[in-house]
Amino acid sequence: MSAPGTAPAPPPAREALVTRHPHAPGLRVVRRRHVSLLLHRRSVVVACALLVLLLVVLAASASVGQTFVPPAQVWRVLRGEPSPYTLVVGELRVPRIALGALVGAALGASGALVQTVTHNPLASPDVIGVGHGAAAATVLALATGAIASPGALPAVSVAGGLGAAALVYVVSWRRGMQTSSFVLTGVGIGVALSAVVQVYLTESELGAAEQIKLWLTGSLSGRGWDQAVPLACVLLLCLPGLVWASRAMRPLGLDNDTAAGLGVRVGRTQLGLTALGVVLAATATGAAGPIGFVALTAPQLARRLTRTAQLPLLGSALTGAVVVVAADLAARTVMPPLEIPVGALTALVGGPYLLWLLGRSGRS
Repeated sequence: MSAPGTAPAPPPAREALVTRHPHAPGLRVVRRRHVSLLLHRRSVVVACALLVLLLVVLAASASVGQTFVPPAQVWRVLRGEPSPYTLVVGELRVPRIALGALVGAALGASGALVQTVTHNPLASPDVIGVGHGAAAATVLALATGAIASPGALPAVSVAGGLGAAALVYVVSWRRGMQTSSFVLTGVGIGVALSAVVQVYLTESELGAAEQIKLWLTGSLSGRGWDQAVPLACVLLLCLPGLVWASRAMRPLGLDNDTAAGLGVRVGRTQLGLTALGVVLAATATGAAGPIGFVALTAPQLARRLTRTAQLPLLGSALTGAVVVVAADLAARTVMPPLEIPVGALTALVGGPYLLWLLGRSGRS
C-alpha cells in the first residue's frame, strides 16, 4: 500500500507466466499477454535433443563420403571462404543434405497429420494414394509427351498426388469422413494407379523405364537447390497451418464424439488436417520421389520418445528429417562406390518395423 501523497507504484512489467497444469504433471501453461501455450515438458526436451541430433547428422553427412572433408573445411565452405572442397561440399553435398532434411520433415509432419485423422498408426500418405498418384501422373506425362522439360516433373508429381488424395476423399465421403472407408478407398485407388505405372514400365523403352524405376524408388542423387527451394517455400507457406494443426490435433486425437463434445468441428478439422498433410507429402514426393515408410515410422517413433497421448507434430517432423538424412548418408557410404537409393534403404528398415506394428495391433 502506498503512503499518502505519494504516487502509486508502477504496475509490474508483463512477463511470461509459467504455471503447472493442475491435472497433468508433465504439462506447463505459458501465458504472455493475450497468448497462452500448453507445453509438454518431455516433448520440449525431446524436440531439443532431436534438433541437436539432426545438426550432428547434417555435419557428419557433409564430411563423410568417398572424399572425407574435415569439419573445419566444411565450416569454411559454409561461411563462403575459399576452400579446396568448395565443389564437393558446397555444390554436391550441402544442397542434397538440405533437400533430405526438408523432405524428411515434410513427410514426418504429413504422417502425423494423416495418422491423427485416421486414428490408425498404420496409415500414411502413401496409404491414401499420394505416392501412387504422383507416380501415375509422372508416368502419364512422360508417356504422352505432355511435358517438354524434365524440370516440370516435380510439378506434375505434386498435381498427381493432390488429385489422387482428392479422389479418395470424394469416393469415401458418406455424410462425413469415415476413417475406415477412407483408408480402404485409398488402398484400392493406390493399387489401380500402381497398375497404370506397371503397364507403362512393361511397354516403354529401356531408358525411360530405368528413369521411372529410379524415381519410384526415391533418391536424392542429382538433386539440389532446384528441388529444395520450392519445398522450403511450401513449408514456409504451410507454417501458419502447422501452428493451427498442432493445437487442433490434441482434441482430434481423442475419439470423434469426445472431440465434438469439446466444441471441435470434427468434419472441417479433419478436412483441414488431411489437406495440409497431403500438400506436404505431395510436395516432398515431387522433390525426391516416393520415399517410403518415413511418414509411417517417424510419428510413431516421436510418440514413443515423447510419451504423449497425441502424436507430436514438431517431434515427428524432426524425426523424419533425422531418418532421411541418416538414411541418405548410409546409402552413400555403405557400398562405395555404389549408391543405394535412399527410398530402398528406408523401405529395408521400415518393412520390419511395419511387421512389428502389425503384430502389436493384432495382440491388442
